[in-house]
Amino acid sequence: MDVRIKVLKTEFYEDIADEYLSEGRAVGPCPILKEGDTFLYKSGEEAVMPEGFCPWAWVDLYAAISRRAIDRAPREPGKEYWYKHENKTIECCTDGVRPVIFLLEAVPEED
Repeated sequence: MDVRIKVLKTEFYEDIADEYLSEGRAVGPCPILKEGDTFLYKSGEEAVMPEGFCPWAWVDLYAAISRRAIDRAPREPGKEYWYKHENKTIECCTDGVRPVIFLLEAVPEED
């Protein structure tokens, strides 16, 4: 399976930036990714980061992306699951001042 990576939300905590970063709130939100940006991880191209994706977020998310790319056994009927959709998960990068929230969605491989 390929994995569609969509930026759901970008956050920026000005108060934390002012308190802990040398440049304070002047650093602003993530300069690389914007809400709505979409990327495609091609599972046939081992560990290749999609063009234009943030390299720091890639390091944070790669394990989750590769897990999502693996075909999974179907859900068991009647069992409760954390996510509503078995092919989707929510992940985020580990930037504590300006985190980015992602939707990872397993999709059929494209040619």
